[in-house]
Amino acid sequence: MKDSRRQFLKMAAAAAASRVLSSTSLAQTPGKPFRIDTHHHFTIPKLYALSTAKGVSQPTLKDWTPEKSLEQMEQGSVATSIISISDPGVWFTDNAAARTLARECNEYGAKVVKDYPGRFGLFAVLPLPDVDGAIREVEYALDALKADGIGILSSYQGKYLGNPAFTPLMEVLNRRKCVVFCHPYCAACDAQATLTDAQNRGIEFVFDTTRTILSLLNTGAVARFPDIRFIWSHGGGTVPYITSRLAGVGQQLLPKGVMYELQKFYYDTAQAFNPYTTPSFKKMVPPSHILFGTDYPLGGGSAAIVAKGLMENGAFTASEMRGIDRENTLELLPRLRT
Repeated sequence: MKDSRRQFLKMAAAAAASRVLSSTSLAQTPGKPFRIDTHHHFTIPKLYALSTAKGVSQPTLKDWTPEKSLEQMEQGSVATSIISISDPGVWFTDNAAARTLARECNEYGAKVVKDYPGRFGLFAVLPLPDVDGAIREVEYALDALKADGIGILSSYQGKYLGNPAFTPLMEVLNRRKCVVFCHPYCAACDAQATLTDAQNRGIEFVFDTTRTILSLLNTGAVARFPDIRFIWSHGGGTVPYITSRLAGVGQQLLPKGVMYELQKFYYDTAQAFNPYTTPSFKKMVPPSHILFGTDYPLGGGSAAIVAKGLMENGAFTASEMRGIDRENTLELLPRLRT
């Protein structure tokens, strides 16, 4: 009887230990990076200087190097980070200059990918709102530089992504079945003087993401261009929390309905990993469409902080966390498997 009880206790203890290990994606081979960070920023000195002159304060991007990223990636068990340009983008009123700057950024990003095999991917920046220049850069970035996808902002000169002005670009992205990572732009910052730049951006980013998603729904663009695979930053802005407000949007233009389109999108975890945000986020978004993202080096984001937050809020199973950490992104970007 004592032996049976002892055996039972051993089995119970082993099961409990197994549950503890499986409850977190951190239970991986020690020291072996495995995550894929889909929201990871870089810059070049010329772009940083232009952004600063415009009044955008991003001191943590100053003097960015791949080595700085690799250091924090190791701390957060990140195997690969897909780098992209943040707001305000590369357009500063001159189309020709924007085309040149986009090319410089993308060629530098492609060099980082080449110089550190397996550690980086690239979402190429476009010189929007110059649509003709953007289409040319899509072709160059995907064909010559082998970028993993395209990075765009939520709005340009007051126009959101569903605006007909962007239709020629959307046609190209759809034809190429492109992965499109959308980072918010602070469209309201220039008009709002009562808050600091950081406060403004913190609030307006989520609203601008919401507005551009709404524009894609309301114009039926998501149904017309079904092969674009959108990734939305910061958990989709406020979309997961205002679905009732979106119920009638684009009703005649979305044959499969609003929720079908919202759940078809992909969403990253940057700034969307706390225990208050996550339950609603998960309720709307299928776990298979949630991607690990940090916002490094902006917004105080790091892989270690995001991973800890996701682990501690307890919203996801071990299987779901494996998907979020890595597997979901590999479904979108199979190149990263190698």
